[in-house]
Amino acid sequence: MPYKDASPRPYEPHARPPHRPRHRVFVLVIVVLLIALPAGYLVQSAFQSRASGKDKERAAAATSLTYGRPPKVSQRIYDVPVPLSATRVAFYETNAWEKSTMWVQFRTSPKRLKQFLDEVGSDTAEPAKPVQLHKGRVAVTGKLATEVGWRFDEPKSHYFSAVHEQPRSKPDLKITVDMTYKKRPRVYVVSSTRF
Repeated sequence: MPYKDASPRPYEPHARPPHRPRHRVFVLVIVVLLIALPAGYLVQSAFQSRASGKDKERAAAATSLTYGRPPKVSQRIYDVPVPLSATRVAFYETNAWEKSTMWVQFRTSPKRLKQFLDEVGSDTAEPAKPVQLHKGRVAVTGKLATEVGWRFDEPKSHYFSAVHEQPRSKPDLKITVDMTYKKRPRVYVVSSTRF
């Protein structure tokens, strides 16, 4: 049986106690921050990415008008500069191999309507000609109107329209304005671009 020494050890003045950090709380806070901040950032990014993906998925899956402003990129691509003060804005977009189309509707003031018509086609190299509306016409064809549920057969409505054709690289626009309520005309635009 091995011998066990039970006698107390003599005091050694030069021996060091085990190392203990003096600032435990400070070190703990730093460690937590080094782990928690990046983890929190990753979680937040994941949720934002997921929400963004759902919005894009919802827009792509839409089969009718979606109430809200079209993205600025779409407004530029389709040359439909929706006025900032416009209300009841809705849009719908379809993309195909050779042709993409966007439907947009909104209400605005007569002044903003004039600005909208002046801005359509203004970013081309040639000087833009303001779009002129013609009384009693409906530029949006029945097939295009049916796609999103627009109706232009109301007998008491006053329609004005224009077709704005542009070079092949730019979209063609069919614009119909319901001027029944002159202070808040309702604008309907179908913009089609070919590739």
